[in-house]
Amino acid sequence: MMLKIPDSLKARFDRALGENEIPRSDRNHYLKWLRYYLDFCNKYGFAASDTRSLSSFIRKLEEKNQTALQREQAGKAVHVYYELVGWGPDVESSRPAGSPQKAEKVGEGRYQYRTKDLGSEQRKKADGNEAGPEGAVRTELEKGWESAYRRLSDEIAVRHYSPKTLKSYTTWLRKMHYFRKGKEPAALSIDDVKDFLTFLAVERKVSASSQNQAFNALLFFFRHVLGREFGEIDGVVRAKRKPYIPVVLSRAEVDAVLAGLKYPYDLVVKLLYGCGLRLFECLNLRVQSLNFDMGVVTVHDGKGQKDRTVPLPRTIVPELRGHLKKVSILHERDLAEGYAGAFLFDALERKYRNAAREFVWQWLFPAKTLTFVPESMEYRRYHLHERHVQKAIKGAVKRARIPKRATAHTFRHSFASHLLQANYDIRTIQELLGHSDVRTTMIYTHTVKSVTIKEAKSPLDFE
Repeated sequence: MMLKIPDSLKARFDRALGENEIPRSDRNHYLKWLRYYLDFCNKYGFAASDTRSLSSFIRKLEEKNQTALQREQAGKAVHVYYELVGWGPDVESSRPAGSPQKAEKVGEGRYQYRTKDLGSEQRKKADGNEAGPEGAVRTELEKGWESAYRRLSDEIAVRHYSPKTLKSYTTWLRKMHYFRKGKEPAALSIDDVKDFLTFLAVERKVSASSQNQAFNALLFFFRHVLGREFGEIDGVVRAKRKPYIPVVLSRAEVDAVLAGLKYPYDLVVKLLYGCGLRLFECLNLRVQSLNFDMGVVTVHDGKGQKDRTVPLPRTIVPELRGHLKKVSILHERDLAEGYAGAFLFDALERKYRNAAREFVWQWLFPAKTLTFVPESMEYRRYHLHERHVQKAIKGAVKRARIPKRATAHTFRHSFASHLLQANYDIRTIQELLGHSDVRTTMIYTHTVKSVTIKEAKSPLDFE
């Protein structure tokens, strides 16, 4: 259950928001961010009045896919709270000596802090030079874990793993952190990992795939961050892997869902089903990903950082051309308003300085609003958010009264199953899906009726 904010703190926080000229219509949002922040500090063992916890909190919001504008608003809410803790604590954790009394804005999104005029003894404690044993241990623990999270992020970035991998691995490391609360990262042992994996299977009853994901995350952390090998992992209670048969829609059900979707979500689903794309692969498409002359869609940096091409459905070519005209009009309007361009990844923007503003680099499915980037003080456009597409699909499935647990990924399953049903070769389907191993593709043999002749017969006897 989320931490409850005392009424006295709510009242003072509301007054402080008024003093900071925050519109009354936005104050509920600021109160929400404060509640999230205090709950975060309580959950992960941070001192709520310690400014060093803010960077971890903002990073957590980023992992939760909060936008830059939301993270900026959350940061402002916490800064207002920091002003309050200079007047006296209202939460369980007391304010340490030397914590900020006032956050003074020195630039957009940047603050510097003034501390109370303390004596020399208090100032040393505030700096951490002569903190008590418990405070010193806690500070070292916080520093150790902060460093571990940064190094994990760096190691994943060096290998060009996807943001989802970073989010997943960081989440499992945080769970391990909480499981062994009070223990430094470097002090973690193989026994800790065994206990954690067993806890997930026995107490949390997680699926086998979740337990394996946790294992891989901790293996990566030990090997690349701590510089240690796992060795033998035995004696761990393993979650049972159940046979999985994916949900597949019939062609009539696919058409019913499409009929209940509005533009541009209907076009997104047509590409998911027509090309067998994963949702993130579809939303990551750029204008230049479409090749109408060759009739193919090029998928860059799919799962496992692999590229592939898939046939472009001829039936939706007119819709795609009309869609590109709308994207072009939006792009021209953005340029006229002086926006900084689409988001580019890795070193592309340094290598091609004007690429972000070029039409070919714009997202095929651009977001409806621009995203503010506080670091560079500029506006950029991102692609449609995955959650918006998922929500639209869920609503369409419900309106179509389809009694199946259909998601965005269901259309990829349907693509493979319908090709198999049409007697396409399993190796061809494997290539179109971008699977590394044909055994992954073989799961779709369980989703359709078998049409294979099983009776042994010599080819000489064929008529």
